Amino acid sequence: MKKVTIYTDGACSGNPGPGGWGAILMYNKMRKELSGGEKSTTNNRMELTSVIMALKALKEPCEVSLYTDSQYVSNSINKGWLESWQKKDWKKKGGEIKNLDLWIKLVPLLEAHKVTFNWVKGHSDNVYNNRCDELAVAERDKHKG
Repeated sequence: MKKVTIYTDGACSGNPGPGGWGAILMYNKMRKELSGGEKSTTNNRMELTSVIMALKALKEPCEVSLYTDSQYVSNSINKGWLESWQKKDWKKKGGEIKNLDLWIKLVPLLEAHKVTFNWVKGHSDNVYNNRCDELAVAERDKHKG
């Protein structure tokens, strides 16, 4: 199984507001940047979209080390929230699951690949996280006004 490293990030101006996402996929010496955006979205939706789009770009099952500065995304996976939501028929204590449509898109991708989620501090000294932020912000800015 190929070992791939992925960095992802999302950005939003207002919440909701125009947003963008960025991802970097790295395999051996190859590096691919992806990005996109929406006119009206939220930061968490863009964080999730970046993960989904990055995993969708993989052409075969891979062992993925995924780095995100989103505690929303990393905690949902690493703390078992996503698994719990699924077992409870997509319900949680205290109400509805936000961004359910995206979580449902993510599940088969997580099943296709062996993904390890790693949280990194945003806007810090991580060159790849910072580059993802630049991609996300550029896309967000395309959708302003």
